[in-house]
Amino acid sequence: MITALVSLLVTIGWIVWATSRLKWSPFLVMLLAVFFLGLAVGVPLGELPELFKKGMGKTLGGIGLLIVFGSIIGVALEQSKATQSIAMKLLGTLQRLPLPFAVSFIGYFVSIPVFCDSAFVILSSLNKRLAEQSKTPPVALTIALSTGLFAPHVLIPPTPGPLAAAANLSLKNLFLLITFGGGLAFILVLIGGAYAYYLSKRLTYVAPTPVEVENATADLPAFSLAVTPILLPILLMATGTLLPFLAVGHTGIQQLFAFLSSPTIALCLGMCVGLALVEKTQRTKVIVKGVEVAAPILIITALGGTLGLALQQLPLSTWLGQAATNSHWGLLIPFAIAAIIKTAQGSSTVAIITTTAILFPLLAPLGLDNEMGKVWVILAVGVGSMTVSHANDSYFWIVTQMGELDIKTAYRRHTFATLLQGIFGLAIILLARAIEQHFFV
Repeated sequence: MITALVSLLVTIGWIVWATSRLKWSPFLVMLLAVFFLGLAVGVPLGELPELFKKGMGKTLGGIGLLIVFGSIIGVALEQSKATQSIAMKLLGTLQRLPLPFAVSFIGYFVSIPVFCDSAFVILSSLNKRLAEQSKTPPVALTIALSTGLFAPHVLIPPTPGPLAAAANLSLKNLFLLITFGGGLAFILVLIGGAYAYYLSKRLTYVAPTPVEVENATADLPAFSLAVTPILLPILLMATGTLLPFLAVGHTGIQQLFAFLSSPTIALCLGMCVGLALVEKTQRTKVIVKGVEVAAPILIITALGGTLGLALQQLPLSTWLGQAATNSHWGLLIPFAIAAIIKTAQGSSTVAIITTTAILFPLLAPLGLDNEMGKVWVILAVGVGSMTVSHANDSYFWIVTQMGELDIKTAYRRHTFATLLQGIFGLAIILLARAIEQHFFV
């Protein structure tokens, strides 16, 4: 048992050290971690290829197309300027709100299908224009946008991180994760918006660097069309969740709804609508770029699934005993592991994938092996993967450069804001889990 425990600690330490200190590719780091742990837990050398085949095959079969379809939707929205259309519409709708909150809500909605890095680049010019027009300190709007984009990125499918987490933990009800992840992300966006609003009142306005932008409404698709690739998959999956409670008499209709509401088909239809927004000559390029975006995530996720398969050979249930069973404090474990990996190596997506691969064998002893328990774990991992964004995170540098923040200010404002969101997120999850156990278990 001691040897197995040491092997687990060495594996985790290797992942953290090699990605953060050596700056090696997560692909190579995870590959070597699987080889080491597989041999350490007693998998014969000749059976390692079969371990890879099972682990990678199961993971890719579960979410491979979901990640590809989600990535293509994001690229299509970016290419067709649907992202800007959504932002402008929401800005008009939310004009009565304090501007930092409006910007945060724009980030919340846009980041569901689009990577937060890309979305910040797309919306940074709009942010600068709003700061100049309203005489709001640019730092405040930068933090409003960065925090508004960050929370959905780690909590709401079809962003690859939460999708990969669902696959690693064998979560079947993806709509349940969308619902609870969306609710938690909304609260964290409010927290980020409140901090940005505080900054807007405390800081002095300094005009940002003038930025030349196109006519804000030129060549933008209608909002109703721009939002369809996002809402259609969500509505279809919601229908699938409600289908058992609906009085649908015809078997053929039931089968049709069951088919359309499956996550793979729902996201495929969303992708088709997204591609329809793009010019015909650009659709192939959008698909190719979407696949390119998805490819490294698919490989790392598949290796994470293989690592999880190797971890299942360890007697983790025996180690934990009954002390943590059915305890909402057990959610501190996924949060802490994700926060350590995130802070050490920078990538939230890698932190989510690695942590959930490690945690799968722990679900039963922690009393979290049902669907709702898996959702709590994914949310705890998600908020852990926000804690914190700093200099080894590519998103930190995008916020710093595009938001025109000096490094000291970025640490004081952006990094602190992600810490704030992570701590509040963990507190909300622990409270919600305690309420669930008290009233519903």
